[in-house]
Amino acid sequence: MTVTHTIQATPDEVFAVLGDGWLYSNWVVGTSHMRAVQSTWPQVGSKLFHASGVWPVVTRDETVVLESQPPTLLVLQAKGGPLGQARIELRLHPQGAACEVDMDETPVQGPGRWMHNPLTAAAIHRRNIEALNRLATLVERRTTPPPQH
Repeated sequence: MTVTHTIQATPDEVFAVLGDGWLYSNWVVGTSHMRAVQSTWPQVGSKLFHASGVWPVVTRDETVVLESQPPTLLVLQAKGGPLGQARIELRLHPQGAACEVDMDETPVQGPGRWMHNPLTAAAIHRRNIEALNRLATLVERRTTPPPQH
């Protein structure tokens, strides 16, 4: 299921945040902290090493770039601990002075794929709404919080 969010910045500015692997845990919901970022990130085949969960129950995961076309496309495969792996596609579209970001996540391996149903899809959808909200906050560097919905 695709989530779309308009960010008040150019695709180059949005991709600059996506391209800084050290910021990954700031916008990806469930990721607690970064462990390492390969110097070639976000080139195809490069990896981020991160942790998920809350101490003392933390899993060590990694995310690899499957496709990268700055500043319009980033496709990732993320390992999600015991839940398996997911393919995440981020497409950036210029909208005047802003950028529309489409995020689509699909479980591709492990229990997350086998248990994929409307309930889990709704949870992923909600998590990705929050992820794009966090990404927008990082990119826009707001000085006041947005109105609550």
